[in-house]
Amino acid sequence: MRASAPYMEWAKSRPRPRIDLAGSNLLACTLEDLPGARDAVDVAGESPEGWRPLVERIARAHGVDPARVATAGGCSGANFLALAGLLEANDEVLVESPFYDPLPAAVRLLGGRIVYFPRRLEDGFDVDPGIVAAAVTPRTRLLVLTNPHNPSGTLVSPDRLQELVRLAERQGFTILFDEVYRDVVHDARPAPAATLSPACVSTSSLTKAYGLAALRCGWVLATAELARKIRRSRDVVDVWSPIPSDRLSVLAFDRLDVLAARARALVETNLGRVTAWLAETPRLECAVPRATLAFPRIRGVDDAAPFADRLFKRTGVAVAPGHFFGAPAHFRIAFGGEPAKVAEGLELIGKELEEA
Repeated sequence: MRASAPYMEWAKSRPRPRIDLAGSNLLACTLEDLPGARDAVDVAGESPEGWRPLVERIARAHGVDPARVATAGGCSGANFLALAGLLEANDEVLVESPFYDPLPAAVRLLGGRIVYFPRRLEDGFDVDPGIVAAAVTPRTRLLVLTNPHNPSGTLVSPDRLQELVRLAERQGFTILFDEVYRDVVHDARPAPAATLSPACVSTSSLTKAYGLAALRCGWVLATAELARKIRRSRDVVDVWSPIPSDRLSVLAFDRLDVLAARARALVETNLGRVTAWLAETPRLECAVPRATLAFPRIRGVDDAAPFADRLFKRTGVAVAPGHFFGAPAHFRIAFGGEPAKVAEGLELIGKELEEA
């Protein structure tokens, strides 16, 4: 079965913008941002079950046994391997909408049958457990959620999350939580969902919250049994991670306080600015973001893609059109980058909205 992820194809092939509010990574680290990085690279070693020092540090950071950790190539790799370990052909999978495009694409590639359910702007893009419960059938194998939500940057409220977990336990399905933006949340950060119940699986990476996308350090937290299945799935994908990447990732975990301080300074500056700007921009309707993403809707517009195209051509500012996420009236702003460029980009978006 052929699968594609149109958003990722667009993200990789689009023209280089002057101000990029479409790419969703945190501002990339240099070697100087990670103390000891230049001395840490060594090509020796092997990691057929995940390089042990890295597995141990991931486990320690999340309060789980190392047997419950499977490593992967970034969070996208972790999502794919987790899905491969969970799904059989024709299994029914509930997927949120708006969605992060590569997740349903991976489900399709693995032969799953997708049933979409809405996360609504009017509800702050929270998940309604009643809507999910109504979509569950005896064939439901999996529920796929991003938390924080991609593209809106919002969190599932704690009470609703607990209700979803209880529903999964009663009905016998699994919830896959893509938590790659979880560490971007610096106040009232939720615990990894995998620590709440055996019915939950968590995926993440060092990418979005720490600016280390190039290391491709991702992981899955699951039960020990499922983690073993995921490692076997990796045997037919890429076998194991490059050792230099794993060694630098260990160094990153050992210096996570330094990286977290750098990230917090970026995130708090940009999040405050974006939140204030949204409140002062009446043409837009938007749920209040908690991560480095916002997903505004232009009032009275059914398709924001022409606006995004015009904005790029006139100003060099890139945002991601909402049709890639199943919500064409919206566009996604990603604000993990350099604060001065984020501020300039917001100003130019505002001017373009006034002229539109």
